[in-house]
Amino acid sequence: MLSRREFLTGVAVGPWLAGGCRSEAASPEVPPGVEEDPEDRLQVELEALRREYGLPGATAAFILPLGTLGAVATGMADRDTGLEMEPHSRMLAASIGKSFVAATVLDLSRGRELGLDDPLTRWLSDRPWLPRIPSYDAITVRHLLTHTSGLPDHVYTAAFAEAVRARWNLPGNAFPPETLVSFILDRDAAFAPGSRWAYSDTGYVLLGMVIEAVTGSRWQHEVLERFLVPLHLADTTPSDRRTLPGLATGYVPPDNRLGLPASTTIAPGVMAWNPALEDAGGGLASTPSDLVRWGRALFEGGAMAGDYLPDLLRSVPTDSDGSVRYGLGVAIREWGPFGRVWGHAGRIPGYTSSLRYYPDHRVAIAFQTNADAALLTRTRGDSLARIEHRLVHALLGRRRQASSL
Repeated sequence: MLSRREFLTGVAVGPWLAGGCRSEAASPEVPPGVEEDPEDRLQVELEALRREYGLPGATAAFILPLGTLGAVATGMADRDTGLEMEPHSRMLAASIGKSFVAATVLDLSRGRELGLDDPLTRWLSDRPWLPRIPSYDAITVRHLLTHTSGLPDHVYTAAFAEAVRARWNLPGNAFPPETLVSFILDRDAAFAPGSRWAYSDTGYVLLGMVIEAVTGSRWQHEVLERFLVPLHLADTTPSDRRTLPGLATGYVPPDNRLGLPASTTIAPGVMAWNPALEDAGGGLASTPSDLVRWGRALFEGGAMAGDYLPDLLRSVPTDSDGSVRYGLGVAIREWGPFGRVWGHAGRIPGYTSSLRYYPDHRVAIAFQTNADAALLTRTRGDSLARIEHRLVHALLGRRRQASSL
């Protein structure tokens, strides 16, 4: 659940704050910095970041060109019980789930079960509320995927915040997808579909409905069957219930706008509130190890059959200078201290996550912490961006430094 500002600072711009030069091309078989143990370097940097930012706990993982995977952890998974964070500790991945939802839609399009430029009305015409969505008859599936629909974001409406404050402790899921969509009904469009860019979780909630209309099964089931099972991402599961085994406790500011409790869990692996309220705006719990496996598969063309990368990476600018672009559930920047960067970040109360893939090095890196994004920014402004840069520098920076001497 991200605002436009949070997207541009945490999802897309993150790794590029510290520089703008193009990196030298590296051998795909020998990524920068592998002369020393990259896992040791990452562990040292992660521990330093935990202390500096006051994080309760954190995990990180990487995968190298030949498939070597490293994973590290630091701090506490639960401060009250003294449970230590482990590399396999799970956390809510938040908006990184959009990459799985978008990949599901792309896979359906490649099977000709839907078209990326299908109008929304083709799939949701049976919903009586559809005409109350702004510009409903001009929105396409691609507009929803690329955040160019002009739809408001229900997450940042006052009505949504008020409703969560009143209902977060109710049993079951108080916010099924049609309830989430209801917060933007009868509102004005932010712009004409296709004319601009603005991040909208609501658009991805609608994509979940489209997937279900096409397949006849829940969007979570489609993600499971198409990606989680075939790619052996066993630690990644839908976060559509309160009980999520292995979930670290997340920490939220007591004065948070949604009125949620300061700790996300009431027992090991049992959340105080139902994370199903995120729906297809995210909707998964995961680990950094699974996330880097996913990033490698998705961005190296191994997540589904055929040459899908041109469609995945076909993108629109998110800002006036076009330096940051957005494809199908993927943020794209074509230059930075370590070359091109593709990926996504995720923020949800109690958890902050990041997945980055560096195609010039064929390296993926992921980070998760059980600290709310608001706790991070209170410490030092755009903290996720700085954390991302320092982690990738610990992993890749040694070779780049040596080559510049």
